[in-house]
Amino acid sequence: MIIDWTHFTPWSALAGGMVIGIATAILLLLAGRIAGISGIVGGLLKLSRGDMGWRLAFVSGLILAPFIWRLFHELPPIQIDTSYAALALAGLIVGLGTRYGSGCTSGHGVCGLSRLSPRSIVATLVFMTTGAITVYLIRHLLS
Repeated sequence: MIIDWTHFTPWSALAGGMVIGIATAILLLLAGRIAGISGIVGGLLKLSRGDMGWRLAFVSGLILAPFIWRLFHELPPIQIDTSYAALALAGLIVGLGTRYGSGCTSGHGVCGLSRLSPRSIVATLVFMTTGAITVYLIRHLLS
């Protein structure tokens, strides 16, 4: 993946972070729910009746957001420098990590840290450290 540093501005990142923070706060305050994507999607697979509406709306918003953005701005180019097999393997590893860690980066890193959850602090430190080590190993030792 390549970041276009010549067109990057911190304002779009700040605005995106603020939108994510506001959305997670609204979900927590109004519905009493944590905006952890793995838990939201996992709840869709359990087929419990009273829970489906907000979960479908949340996931639909995630899927539709780039299409809506594209109506007003150009999407950044996407460049993936690996095989589909490597992507599938990475997805499986991340999926296992979210199960063993009882949550994902959005649940622990955004919602858990903002609530000062000790479990989320540890989980976030573990997945950030693991991610940094993985990048180092793949980029500097294996390639």
